[in-house]
Amino acid sequence: MESLDISNFEIKESEGVFTFKNENTTIGFVRFNEKGEVEYIFVNPIFRKQGLATKLLELVKDRTGKEIILQKPISPLGSKLLKSLNRWK
Repeated sequence: MESLDISNFEIKESEGVFTFKNENTTIGFVRFNEKGEVEYIFVNPIFRKQGLATKLLELVKDRTGKEIILQKPISPLGSKLLKSLNRWK
């Protein structure tokens, strides 16, 4: 599947959160801490499997300068994401 073009999305950053939005809805967001630990990541089901979670995690990695760590408990969808991150390294 082709990667999602995020140039049409608004990227908002507040303390420890990146959010992608379009004019209609929240596309996805990630909440993280300064250690690079991801506390929560969500992508709207309509926009999944297009690389958006990876783009959110790249923003976290760039902001913190740390390797990404997903905090436990990790959901089944989070486990799939973690497997894809291993290919991303």
